[in-house]
Order: sequence, then structure tokens, then C-alpha cells
Amino acid sequence: MSELITADLVDLDLAAETKEAAARSLAERMVALGRITDLDGFLADVAAREAQMPTGLDGGIGIPHCRSEHVTEPTLAFGRPADGIDFGAPDGPADLIFLIAAPAGADDAHLTILSALARRLMDPDFTAALRSATDPAATARLINGDTATDSEAPAPEPRAEAEPVPEPDAPSAVPAPAPAFRIVAVTSCPTGIAHTYMAAEALEKAGQAEGVEVVVEPQGSAGFTRIDPAVIAAADGVVFAHDVPVREKERFAGKPTVDVGVKAGINRPAELIAEVRAKAARGETTAPAGPGSPVDATGDPGEGYGTRLRKWLMSGVSYMVPFVAAGGLLIALGFAIGGYTVDKAPSVAEHFVWTESMSWAALLFQIGGLAFSFLVPVLAGYIAYGMADRPGLVPGFVGGSIALTINAGFLGGLAAGLIAGGTVMAVQRIKVPAALRGIMPVVVIPLISSAVVGFLMFLVVGKPIAELQKALTDWLSGLSGTNAVILGVVLGLMMCFDLGGPLNKVAYAFAVGGLANPNDGSLKVMAAVMAAGMVPPLAMALATVVRGALFDRTERENGKAAWVLGASFITEGAIPFAAADPLRVIPSAMAGGAVTGALSMLFECTLRAPHGGIFVLPLIGNPVLYLIAILAGTAVSAALVILLKGIGGRGAKDPGRDAVPGTETGTAPKVPATV
Repeated sequence: MSELITADLVDLDLAAETKEAAARSLAERMVALGRITDLDGFLADVAAREAQMPTGLDGGIGIPHCRSEHVTEPTLAFGRPADGIDFGAPDGPADLIFLIAAPAGADDAHLTILSALARRLMDPDFTAALRSATDPAATARLINGDTATDSEAPAPEPRAEAEPVPEPDAPSAVPAPAPAFRIVAVTSCPTGIAHTYMAAEALEKAGQAEGVEVVVEPQGSAGFTRIDPAVIAAADGVVFAHDVPVREKERFAGKPTVDVGVKAGINRPAELIAEVRAKAARGETTAPAGPGSPVDATGDPGEGYGTRLRKWLMSGVSYMVPFVAAGGLLIALGFAIGGYTVDKAPSVAEHFVWTESMSWAALLFQIGGLAFSFLVPVLAGYIAYGMADRPGLVPGFVGGSIALTINAGFLGGLAAGLIAGGTVMAVQRIKVPAALRGIMPVVVIPLISSAVVGFLMFLVVGKPIAELQKALTDWLSGLSGTNAVILGVVLGLMMCFDLGGPLNKVAYAFAVGGLANPNDGSLKVMAAVMAAGMVPPLAMALATVVRGALFDRTERENGKAAWVLGASFITEGAIPFAAADPLRVIPSAMAGGAVTGALSMLFECTLRAPHGGIFVLPLIGNPVLYLIAILAGTAVSAALVILLKGIGGRGAKDPGRDAVPGTETGTAPKVPATV
């Protein structure tokens, strides 16, 4: 195993003024050692992780990090800038910068080392030694030595500690001390590397200072060791410090609970301990739960119904997208090789000629068709899963399959998922005898919920939804002229408003839903959506070339990557620009997206593939006009962003541009490379 950090990965005089520049400078050292294969690709993954949550911590620490397919082995680079760099920490800039790079499939041993480093960062002596270090080699040894020590001697697994039992003849004059308040806690973050273990360390230290027993279960990338059930049973309170759903959350039900984000566990652990103690004193507890209770069934505390509904729908869409991509591209390849009669080919299980291209085209088409047949059931199943966890899967898939059977399509899948999740949540609220609780999750809940969902989908709501789906399909089929252009404008605005966020995903889901039963109108919609989604990164890339003086060095470097991201239909490529200057970039992107969407519909361009950008150009109807639509929108967006930046006087030397308060992290969701 290579050393996590070497002297070549230490920069004690880091010359960077922004977090993007710091990450690039440290990443370049990793590239020089062959530990990163694609600098821009890796930095895009770092930016995507940063967009989820700031990586600045109290105490002057910044820990940009990510999992990436561009990393060959887990690596750490350390930089110490002369002036602090803003990483979004509440107490100000960071002067200790750790760039953590983990491969997409990092092994447990390396992740253990990284988690040990995260814990050490909570040690004031360790950070003080780093601030006073003068030699890169000694600094690397300090970091490697400390992390190795921790990884070789991990903390003992959580276990119940028996109460001291006095010997029979022991004197009883002195009363036994009152047992300490006991807390069990779970910490987790999207990557499961840094914040997870730092929150665990902070809670444990705060517990020691307060005289409270704290046992933490870090649910990290290398897996997790479950807290002994006896320890949970004996606990007086629970703390959840997490940014991803707590696994097996039902284990902690029925106790006073504080539920916060992972950074709260790092920044104010003593307050969380005081809060859970206060709840215990007031007798506030969560509802008891049986074995089948959901994980995060109702969303985070304080969220409104609209927010939870969006999360449930996005859960279904996120699980559906891989089926869309695989199935849609296979179908498109089948058409590309075999022509538009490939859908009439016999089953390849009965007729396949190895030397005929038509047989291979039919094979691709039929595999893609089967993958596509899962779209609606997967959508419904995972909407229900987002609402009710695993018990929602069975009725969700059943309802989605019924939606297909009655031709209710995409809209039927949405309804089935919501009905299934709601039914399971209702059943789980019913109080049942203790003798029946063991069979609830495996027999009773699937049986009752599937029956209810089936009844409602077949006999009550299914047929009206099927009629609505048919009306929508007929409307799309008849789209022409002004109506088509208006729809193109609306879809273009939606695709570019939040650059990969919820509104973008709604427009994309609407388009791919039409591919399940393709017609001329639905193929036009798919083409318009993809074209508009390509515009924002392409426009930002063009603007950095035409008027580079309006952008700083980091943005110009991001512009180079944005060419490829935009051409590949990865709208998130524009996020770094929107995060730094949202009031100029987002309206400009929306204007260009609207132009492209309108022109694509006006030119009657069609697309059978749900993704691929310019790389699926042979599968596009009217490809030349399609490119013209994309170029026109790109030109409009680039011209607008240049004009607005010029009017606002925000040139590359404007120091305020590098960190607009409240916008450092952008608004985009997790991209696939981030865990």
C-alpha cells in the first residue's frame, strides 16, 4: 500500500486565493505522481461534492474531498496558505487545507486510514503541529504517522458495559455513584470519509467533557459496526448527525432523539448533548417502531409536505434514470444499425443469425425494450421506497406493473408510487399485538398494501389516469406550430433554471416518460430537452473564450471542461459559474435554453436516445438543424452573460466574484460520481 501522503503532496506555502484554486493546485501534485488520471474530471467531482455541503470546519480547516473514478489510489494532499481561504465554515477562512481523493471503489484499509485522519483533525495538538511545521517531509511523516497509529489501534467496538457489582462482603456504607447519562449516536455524510468520523470524534470528546457516556456508530464508506442492541436498550437518548439516511434507523425508536446535519455534530456537539438531555428530562421520545418501520419515512424534521413530496418523486426518478439510459441507448443503437423496421424483427431467442447485422440490431433493440419495460414499475417502487423504505417496494412495484397493464403509463406510475407509500405508512401506524409484529414486514404489510394498491389502481384511479395519459400522448402526437414552440420554450427554461436540480429533473423525466410509448411528439420533446440541457455549459465555455478577462483563472479552466460536459449533455458543467455569479449566469442560461428548445421544436427535430449529447447525433432527426438550434442558444446565453458581466463591472480582478456569500455550493444535486 502506497503512503497516503508524501513530501511531494505537501505545500506549506500554498499560493491560492479561492477554494477552487487551492483544490486545483493540490490536485496537480496528485497528477504529477500518477494518482489522478484526469485533472478536470477529478476537479468536477470535487466541485460536485462541494455543491452538496461546504467542507469548511470550525478551527480553520478545509477538507475538500470526493470519490472519483479518476483516482487510482487513496491520496491526501496538504496545503497551508498564507491567508485563509473561505470553505464555508461558520468561524471564517481555513488555513489548513486537506484534499482527500478516494477511488470510486476504495478498499477498506485505505478508508480506515482516511477516517483516522478525520478523527485526528479534531485534536488541537495535531493541528497546532501542522501550523508550526516547516519541512514538507516532516509534515508528511507527521500525518502518515498519526493516521497509521490510529488505524492500527482502532477504538474498540461499541459494547455494553456491565454495571459494577459489589462483592458480597464489600462495605456498603458508601452509596454507589449514580449511573452516567448514556447517549448512542449515528454519524454519516455523503462520501462517508471525513465528516462522518469527525462528527463521531467531536461527540465522543464532548461526552467526556460533560461526563456523559457516548457510543457512536459512524456509518462510513468502509461499512459500519452496529452498536450492540444492549447498549441501545440502555441508552437514555439518541443523536443523529447525518446528511444521508440513517441505516436501520428503527433500532433507535422510542427514545429522546436529536436529529441534525453532520456538520452540527462537528461544530456544536456539546449543544446536541444538552438538547437530548433536556428532551429526556421532559419525557419527549420518538414513537416506538416495529421491525418494519421505515427509514426516514417522513423526511427530515421541519420539512413541509411540498419538500417531502419532491424528495419522494426525485427518489423514484433517480432510480429510474439508469434504466432510461441503458434501455434508451440500446434501443437507439438498434435503430441505428437495423433501421426503423427493427421493431418488427422476430424474437432473437427464436431467430438469430450471427453474421447478420439485423440480428445484432434486433438483439440490442429487444434488450433495450426489456430494460425500458421496467421504467414505470421502478419509478413507482422507489417513490414508495422514498416514503416508507423497504416495505414500500412490493406494493410500489405491483402498482407500477398495474399502471403498465392498464396503459396508465408514466402518470400511473407516479400515482401508484404515492398510493403505495401512503398505504404502507398508514398500515405501519396501526397498533398490533406483540405476537404479530414479527410477521408485519414480511407478510402483513406486503399483503395488505398490495391488495389496497391493486384495488385502487385497477378499479378506482387507474382508468382516469389512463385516459389522461392517452390525452397527453395524443396531444404530443399532434404538436405543431405555435404550440410546439411554446412547449419548447417552457422545457428549455426548466432545463436551465437549476442546472440539474429538481426542476431540471422534472422536465427530463417528462421527456423520458414519453419514450416508453414513443410517437413523433414525444421524440420531439426528448430532442428539445437534451438540446436545451447542453446550452448552459457550452455557453459558459464560449464566454470564457470570447471575453476571458471577465473570468478569473479558475473559471477559465472550468470553461475548458465545460466544452466536453456540455457536448455530453451534462448540464451540471455550468454549476461552478452559476455558484459564483447566479444573478447573471442563470438568467442567461435560461434565455439560451428557451431559444434552443423553441428552435428544436420548430425544426421538428426528433431523438430516440435519452442521453448522449452530440455523440448520438446519427440518431437525431434533422441533425443539421438540431446543431443550429444548439449553437443559436449557446450564442444567446454567452452574449447575455458577457453583456451582464460587462454592465456589472465584474471583471476578473473583482475580488468579490470568487466567493458570493450563500452561493458557494450551488444548487445542483449529487452527480453519479459523488457518493
